Amino acid sequence: MSEVAADEMSVLSAIYCGKDEFELLEESADKGFVFRVKLLVEGIPLNIIFHLSPEYPRCLPVISVSSEDLSRHQCQSIKESLIKKAVELQPDPMVHELLSWFKENSSGFMTVATIAPTQKDEQGTWVALLHLDHMRAKTKYVKLIEKFTSELDLTGRLFLGRIILILLQGARENIKVTHI
Repeated sequence: MSEVAADEMSVLSAIYCGKDEFELLEESADKGFVFRVKLLVEGIPLNIIFHLSPEYPRCLPVISVSSEDLSRHQCQSIKESLIKKAVELQPDPMVHELLSWFKENSSGFMTVATIAPTQKDEQGTWVALLHLDHMRAKTKYVKLIEKFTSELDLTGRLFLGRIILILLQGARENIKVTHI
């Protein structure tokens, strides 16, 4: 494993020392390090997983971004921005620099991610609440809902329980197109 990566891991675990802020998921000589950093960005919890290969920092880290409060499209947009910045920082150790850069510039990303879809429609953001009677193939149905919301640039929540609800938010024309 890279000594540089081990040093950076030590620094990151010291900086992100709050409850659940930093978690080492995997460490091995042949695979390198896999760890998660949890950030709170403008009130939105964001999980960023980094995979540092043994060749790090000569090769870029593999990055994954997830959040229960953002759509898959929004998380993908944040991931792409982090990767683009990582290319600029290569071949130096970059994870701490990436996280610092993202926190400094997060308002631009979060604003673009949450406001841009509503600017397409002069009417503003629309909200729809759908009630489903039942769901037979839960996994397939959830994937279908994720596909529709991504394609239509909608954000939303799926509430599964005795009552099944889908809450959608986005531009009026995209809400009206939704036929789930």
